[in-house]
Amino acid sequence: MNVYDFDQTIYMRDSTVDFYLFCLRRYPSICRFIPGQLSGALLLALGFADKTAFKQRFFAYYRGIPHLEALVPVFWDSHEAGIKDWYKRQHRPDDVIISASPEFLLRPICTRLGIKYLLGSRVDPESGVYTGKNCDGREKVRRFREAFPQGEIDCFYSDSLSDTPLARIARESYAVRRDKLIPWAEYESAKKR
Repeated sequence: MNVYDFDQTIYMRDSTVDFYLFCLRRYPSICRFIPGQLSGALLLALGFADKTAFKQRFFAYYRGIPHLEALVPVFWDSHEAGIKDWYKRQHRPDDVIISASPEFLLRPICTRLGIKYLLGSRVDPESGVYTGKNCDGREKVRRFREAFPQGEIDCFYSDSLSDTPLARIARESYAVRRDKLIPWAEYESAKKR
């Protein structure tokens, strides 16, 4: 099976940010959550919070939007074009998406693309509260092993060095820069210089 990160890997941008901006245009009143979001970012930058705690503060804006989950397919109606062509050409039925973005946000686009296997951050769409940890770094490996105990990764694709733990358990790994695929070892070496 092939495993893919989602944001800036098979999708051109960051779906979490794009969805936030989409919601902000429709519900400007969610601006009231910005002070809490900024304080969460400061706590993360100072090392007093981890990514899960920061993102939970960020996702507090979900509480300001009625029927948020109903907006997700509408969001993808206008953002589906952000799925990269190289991915569409090589899509296979057993592809796995592993992302830090909320599962409920990615599920509709994965369904549209024919992707059955999605592992993302488990976030309540009504409250923004996490169930478990942010799905990044080593957590992606844990979640993969949990879902596919005997699973072997043929190829792994990501845009971020934070995914190195997952890249290391794949037979082949590639960094994605726009539409260019770079062997992981080459990418990792260039980033360390």
